[in-house]
Amino acid sequence: MEQMLRLTVSGFVGARRPSVPLPLLREVPGFFPFLRDERGLSSESLRHYAHYLRSFERYLARIRFAHLGDVTPLVLTAFVTESAKTLAPASMLSLVTTLRTLLRFMHREGVIDMDISRTVEGPLIYRDAGLPRSIAWADVSRVLATVDRRSALGKRDYAILLLLVSYGLRAGEVARLALDDIDWRQGRLRVSARKAGNSTSYPISDAVGEAIAAYLKGARPSSSHRQVFVSTAPPFVPATVSVISHCAKRYLRAAGVSVPRPGSHTFRHTCVQRLVDVGMPFKTIGDYVGHRSPQSTRVYGKVAVESLREVALGDGEGVL
Repeated sequence: MEQMLRLTVSGFVGARRPSVPLPLLREVPGFFPFLRDERGLSSESLRHYAHYLRSFERYLARIRFAHLGDVTPLVLTAFVTESAKTLAPASMLSLVTTLRTLLRFMHREGVIDMDISRTVEGPLIYRDAGLPRSIAWADVSRVLATVDRRSALGKRDYAILLLLVSYGLRAGEVARLALDDIDWRQGRLRVSARKAGNSTSYPISDAVGEAIAAYLKGARPSSSHRQVFVSTAPPFVPATVSVISHCAKRYLRAAGVSVPRPGSHTFRHTCVQRLVDVGMPFKTIGDYVGHRSPQSTRVYGKVAVESLREVALGDGEGVL
């Protein structure tokens, strides 16, 4: 009702959902400006820091710990130990990194007398120990087949899924994609402000172009926002990272595709895996999907079955 009234009644505001304040603002007000201005972190990285520090703030409130400046290694260890019961190793590493950064900043600003950041112990994670969370290309076809492309929601979601799996885009990159980033005349798609700090221009494939055009012509509601993908219900705001991730997860489950931690990155991994399978050089793959470091692409070498078979048979000197 409030959404309808905002559209029909001039000046109507209603009871908007209150914005969630940043954590620990009272005792370390300069921390997030430090991350943004001095460290140069992206808004997505700031959201990750806020997520983990809200958990820390709630923990301190629950144990009735009054002043952050009095924090001790014992309190930090108890919080990390409790968090480890529900978080995956990679998430635990992010939480520990967040705490260490906060503690170093607090020491620099004189909030605490000693730098106790090294007392926060992280999980033991072996490099390249895991396997990419990719799915078979036949499973991709199954997922796409579950989308009802007759509906407005289906047209939008189908275009989103194709962008994820065709170019290996991150959820944030799809969410930020603007109408001005699509050059229909030249057949190019520009993805800017990537995690590596660069931008990439892709040729628009026939399937992706047709899906985006079908959405823009027949499903995208009229909106003043320049982002390509917007909500399907008023007030038609841009789709968020969460919307993109939930979209991918929903269709993976609908297709019955079993994969650890399903989401938008499942399709990113699948895109990279497909490029590895056709023999594309790792440097080219890394540039294609916007990896910041060759280490990020190297992990896919463990599942490059044909190349590994050549090495095992003694014919792989050229491969290496």
